[in-house]
Amino acid sequence: MTTLTAAPASPGARRRVRALATAETRLLLRNRTAVVNSVLMPLLLVAATRMIGLDTAGGPQLVVTALGITLVFLTYYNLVTTYVARREELVLQRMRTGELTGPEILLATAVPTLLVTVAQVVLVAAGVAVIGEWTAPVDVVLPLIALVGGAALMVVLAAASTSFTRTAESAQITTLPLVLVATSLSGLFVPLSAFPEALAGVLRFLPLAPVVELAQLGLTGRAWDGRAVDLAGAWSEALVPLAVLVAWTVVGGLVAGRVFRWAPRR
Repeated sequence: MTTLTAAPASPGARRRVRALATAETRLLLRNRTAVVNSVLMPLLLVAATRMIGLDTAGGPQLVVTALGITLVFLTYYNLVTTYVARREELVLQRMRTGELTGPEILLATAVPTLLVTVAQVVLVAAGVAVIGEWTAPVDVVLPLIALVGGAALMVVLAAASTSFTRTAESAQITTLPLVLVATSLSGLFVPLSAFPEALAGVLRFLPLAPVVELAQLGLTGRAWDGRAVDLAGAWSEALVPLAVLVAWTVVGGLVAGRVFRWAPRR
C-alpha cells in the first residue's frame, strides 16, 4: 500500500522529483495543443460566466470562479487522464523499478498541471486588475490556502479516480460526477446562501465547497451564508472549511493509496 499524503522530504527525494517534473514539463510544452487548451479553456469558461452575469460580486468573485473552474476542469480532469494514460502505457510501472517512490512519481507527474493551474489563476487575477475591477482582499492568506489546498485535494482525488477509469478516454465519464457536483452544489456558480439553510449546511462538506468558501472569505469578505465579514471574522469563519479541506485531503490520500493501480488490468 502506498501512502499518497507523504511529501518527499530528503534532498535525494527532492532531486528525483525535480528531475522527473522537469521532464514532464518539457513534454507538456512540446504539446502545443495541450498547452493552448490548458490555458484557454478555463479562461473561456470564466469569460462565459461573466457574460451571463453569474459573477455578481465583480472582479474578486471572478477570481474565485476561475480558481474553482481551473481546479476542477484543469487540475482534476487532466491528472486523471494523465495518470491513466501513463498506467496503460506501463510508464508508471517502469518508473517504480527505479529509485522513485510512488508519491514521488505522482507528485512529479502532477507538477506541469499544477504550474498551469497557478498560472491560470494568476492570469485571471491580473486581467481583473487590468480592467479595473480588482478590489483589496480582506485577507491574502486564505485564497492562497484555498489554491494550494485545493490543488493537493485534486491530486489525491485524481489518483483515487483512476481506480475506476480504465482508459484516458473514459475519464470524460468517470470524472463527470465530481465535476457536476463541484460546479453546481459547491457555491461556485450558485452561492450556498441561495439554498435552504439546512441543505446549504450539508453542501459545505462537499470536496470543492471549502476551497470556494476560503477563497470567497479572503477575496470578497463574504461568508457562506452571504454575511459580510472583516479580517477577524474571515478567519473565524474559515475554521470549518479548513477542517473540511484537510479531512478530504487526508481521506482522499489514504483511499488513493489503497486503490491506485500502477499497472493496467489484464
